[in-house]
Amino acid sequence: MRRWLVGGALTLVVVVVLAIGGYFLMNSRTYQLAGRLVDRVDTTEKVVALTLDDGPTARTPDVLKVLAEAAVPATFYLVGSDLAANPEQGKAIAEAGHEIGNHTYTHRRMVLVSSGTVRDELERTDAEIAKTGYQGPITFRPPYGKKLWSLPEYLSDHDRTTVTWDVEPDSGKAASTDDIVAETIREVRPGSIVLLHVMHEYGATALAAIPRIVSELRSAGYRFVTVSDLLTS
Repeated sequence: MRRWLVGGALTLVVVVVLAIGGYFLMNSRTYQLAGRLVDRVDTTEKVVALTLDDGPTARTPDVLKVLAEAAVPATFYLVGSDLAANPEQGKAIAEAGHEIGNHTYTHRRMVLVSSGTVRDELERTDAEIAKTGYQGPITFRPPYGKKLWSLPEYLSDHDRTTVTWDVEPDSGKAASTDDIVAETIREVRPGSIVLLHVMHEYGATALAAIPRIVSELRSAGYRFVTVSDLLTS
């Protein structure tokens, strides 16, 4: 009986350790089990990449207008189903000269999914990106930054780069534009990748922050580039 209890306790400990390790691995922005992951670039040059997740949506024209007025390039991580529903907005992003990345087709959490699911999510989105006319490199960003094994394995096998971020100001319902600007400016360093959510319900405050973020960082000597340009800097 005692031996059974000891064995059961050890099994429980192993399960708990694996669960905790899996949780941290799933959510890590700096590490994955296979392939290349980049959360920022190690450089002394004052360069920064602005990345915008989700969409395109009806808010896209406003986003493009703000970026054009600020004369800043961005990398859009777009959702395949949103592209299929809003093809003209996707084309507008490409025509404006911004970079487009893959953010899956359904924006599901890419954890404990089959290799077939991973392939379908990415390839369907790549096909929608191609319809926009965009012809540049396509990096990948997992929804919510989550991944375990099947996703990194697919990306590694297909020589795709996973791009996360090192700066993500709180842009929820309670966040003000002042908060978003201050947090971004405080956290940015050379080679940073900034994530903003500007496309959806609470996106107006983050969108309003962009001109101020751009102005303040440029005043501090920073230059804005796309993710692909950052990766080669």
